[in-house]
Amino acid sequence: MIRGPVHPDEIAIRGLVHAYCERLDAGDFDGVAALFARGAFRSPAGTELVGAAAVRRMYDAVIRYDDGTPGTKHVLGTVIVDVDAVAGTATAHSHFTVYQQTATLPLQPVLAGRYHDRFVRADGEWWFEERMVRPDLDGDLSHHMASRR
Repeated sequence: MIRGPVHPDEIAIRGLVHAYCERLDAGDFDGVAALFARGAFRSPAGTELVGAAAVRRMYDAVIRYDDGTPGTKHVLGTVIVDVDAVAGTATAHSHFTVYQQTATLPLQPVLAGRYHDRFVRADGEWWFEERMVRPDLDGDLSHHMASRR
C-alpha cells in the first residue's frame, strides 16, 4: 500500500508513544509521569493510576544504576495510529520489547507485550488519555524492579 504524507496529528501521537520509551530508558521518571498529566495508566491486572503523581509513584520501584538509568532499551514495533482530528481523539497500538543490560546482567529481553493507547487533544496539544499495558512475555525482571528481587 502506498501512503500519502503523514498528518501532523499522527506525527504528534507517534511522538508521545516514543517519548514514553525514551524518557523511561533515560531514567527520566518525572518526564514519563508528565505525559499522563491528563490521563491514566492501566494494566490487565487491575492497576489504575490516574494523573502524573500516581504514575510517578509507580516508577519508585524501578532500579536505577550509576548512570541514573534503569539500563533498559525499549524497542517499538507495529505502531498503528488512528486519528480523529475533528473529535480531537486518537488511538495507537504498538508492540514493545524491553532489553536490559547491567554490570551483572548480560544483555537480554526482560519484557515484551503491547501498548493500547488513547489520546485526547486539549488546549491544542495531544495527551495520553489512557495507556493500557498488556505484557505477553516476562523475562528476568529482578534487575529492573525492586519488588521482583
